[in-house]
Amino acid sequence: MKKIVAIIGASALLSLAYATEQAQWPAPYRQFKGEYTIYSGELGDQQAPTHSDRKLSFIIEGQPAKEIFNAMPPDDKETCSGEKGARSRSKDKVWCTFNSGSGYTCYFGFDLRTGKSIAGGLC
Repeated sequence: MKKIVAIIGASALLSLAYATEQAQWPAPYRQFKGEYTIYSGELGDQQAPTHSDRKLSFIIEGQPAKEIFNAMPPDDKETCSGEKGARSRSKDKVWCTFNSGSGYTCYFGFDLRTGKSIAGGLC
């Protein structure tokens, strides 16, 4: 009985310590909603993933995309849409856009066979 109480007490103490550590972390992880696809081939002509070709593309929208967008200035000189007020920012293979109709969106991807960063969206 004493062992069970000790195990429960230790578990509670560790849980509390973890929660306290998370609250004090200066850059905590946050939840987000997004979409992804695993595919083969190229963006714009995706096929079912194969044994030798598997890529992963992510799309993040809303507030998380806005935070990513704001973290990677400056704006690109040109945008894909050409719409008035549209903005675009890109760093290597990460690409984020803003337009008044759909808000903020970010795209990025990985080649799952090599682990290398690849584009996650097309202009």
